[in-house]
Amino acid sequence: MKESRGAKTAFAIAAGIVRPILNLMISRTWRDFEKLPAGGFILCPNHVTEIDPLVVGHAIYSSKRYPRYLAKESLFKVPVLGTILRHSGQVPVARTSTGASQSLKTARKVLDANGVIVIYPEGTLTRDPDLWPMRGHTGAARLALQTGAPVIPMAHWGAEELFPRYAKGIKLFPRKRVTVVAGDPVDLEDLRAVPLTRTVLLEATERIMRAITKDVAILRGQEAPAVLWDPAAHGQASQGRDFDGQGPPNTKKGK
Repeated sequence: MKESRGAKTAFAIAAGIVRPILNLMISRTWRDFEKLPAGGFILCPNHVTEIDPLVVGHAIYSSKRYPRYLAKESLFKVPVLGTILRHSGQVPVARTSTGASQSLKTARKVLDANGVIVIYPEGTLTRDPDLWPMRGHTGAARLALQTGAPVIPMAHWGAEELFPRYAKGIKLFPRKRVTVVAGDPVDLEDLRAVPLTRTVLLEATERIMRAITKDVAILRGQEAPAVLWDPAAHGQASQGRDFDGQGPPNTKKGK
């Protein structure tokens, strides 16, 4: 993807601020990044802490690619941050069906230009008490099946020690080790030639989440749950903060 001068400048400014700070706080290992396709692809990481996008962005940018996130529309209104998001070509997402549809159209243009689209299929930080990936939303699967773009799962572990889920501060000491691993493309070929039904989208989403979970289990050296955590089954909201950082999960609606 040929990047504009404005996009390169915006990325350089963001990277110049974020990367040195992260490098001071973490020791890092990026693994298997040679698996990333040369053309456009959809990257689907697990989501365990609010600083995940910074860690993943650091890893992708270090591999000489420019990550485009589907980011909340409200972030584009934040002074300075919004300017960087707009100039670096990030994709705003409104929480409406029309807004979501427009976001996917914009994401498709990025893929058509051989760019990288980063989508967190869980949609928010995992609700799983043990930080395993939970059930995903269908946006990444829909985009993949509509465009034919490959889906690359990404697993990372360690950032949750630096900034625990829903925490109010960073835990600098001892220095944390963060590992980010690129996985093999998710096999969706048999689903690309059939009608895009709800059943097909759910099956594709399940495969994506299982691929992410498999790689997270390898990183953690533990066996993943047989059934992915389902927030609805536990009375939890599908969006927003669902823990206050002090007590049990909220069971009515996110904060």
